[in-house]
Amino acid sequence: MIKISFIVSFFVFTFGFSQTNSDKVIGTFWTPQKDGKIQIYKRKDLYYGKIFEGKNPRKDTLNPDKSLRNRPVIGLEFMYNFKFEDDIYEDGKIYDPESGKTYSCKMWLEGDNLKIRGFLGISLLGRTEFFERIK
Repeated sequence: MIKISFIVSFFVFTFGFSQTNSDKVIGTFWTPQKDGKIQIYKRKDLYYGKIFEGKNPRKDTLNPDKSLRNRPVIGLEFMYNFKFEDDIYEDGKIYDPESGKTYSCKMWLEGDNLKIRGFLGISLLGRTEFFERIK
């Protein structure tokens, strides 16, 4: 009986509480310039990202919506609605507070780090940035 409960406990702790493949992106990352940190998290079946720390706190002064120009960039949910499919998080959007523009976006893990590609229309017309995971 002890042997059976040990085996059941082993499988529950090993497989029951481990992250699924899609959830490996969840965590914190340095911005490409390492002047801030972002957090990737999940709500229901979609993935989001927010800026949670930065060296130069400022307001979202370039936002096209004038009513949002006084909000702080720290705490801003700037990535949203990413779906996981075939090791890529796609169909999301990314807002760039440096320009006030929103782009289509996809992201993927390379090792433990994150690559994010924002683009207009098709992925060929865009830019990819590297985000190092904070351990």
